[in-house]
Amino acid sequence: MLYINNLTKRFDTKVAVDDLTLHIAPGEIYGFIGHNGAGKTTTLKSIVGLQQFDAGSITIGGNSITDAPLSCKKMMAYIPDNPDLYEFMTGTKYLNFIADIYGISLADRQSRINDYAARFEITGALNDTIATYSHGMKQKLAIISAWIHEPKLILMDEPFVGLDPKASHMLKGMMRELCDKGGAIFFSTHVLEVAEKLCDKVAIIKQGKLIRYGTMAEVKGDDSLEDVFLELEEK
Repeated sequence: MLYINNLTKRFDTKVAVDDLTLHIAPGEIYGFIGHNGAGKTTTLKSIVGLQQFDAGSITIGGNSITDAPLSCKKMMAYIPDNPDLYEFMTGTKYLNFIADIYGISLADRQSRINDYAARFEITGALNDTIATYSHGMKQKLAIISAWIHEPKLILMDEPFVGLDPKASHMLKGMMRELCDKGGAIFFSTHVLEVAEKLCDKVAIIKQGKLIRYGTMAEVKGDDSLEDVFLELEEK
């Protein structure tokens, strides 16, 4: 699904991502862990085509994000850590705008909007302007907009920040549901307890370098993910 091969990204003299190689297969929820400034967001932005990189390659479903960006973007969705929504729109108009971009039929979009809005309990707010939404409501709307075109790959940067416990539980279920249908998810998080329970595989990055990756059992062994992460950070 997603192949990251020898990815390198520099900012002036700083190497933000250093020769990173990862493979996220269909059906996998893959967690991406590291301290602030470790290179997680830079990696995610490179994958989705928001910034150029200096070396390496990224392919999604066999398509290069460099050579065939539109084909890649049709297959995926991205939720940044601080979603930049069009706040002058209502929730309904925004979701229809996203559906228009991906060519979703009127019947399909309405069904999906109704379903996901009900799951996240924001149906009554969809006719309000996004400017009136709380941070958590904006996060819920961003999640719905990512799922609305049924992407094969979803990338998320700290998706649980701002969500209440019920919404977090709903998102976890949606993530597993998508992967059970053959999709894949690659997301960064600082909530290690969530990653440990939810992820099939996990990668730990430090100062731009991949320092450990694999199945959750391979990475943490008999310890907790938090213990392993803190031990690796101290080395």
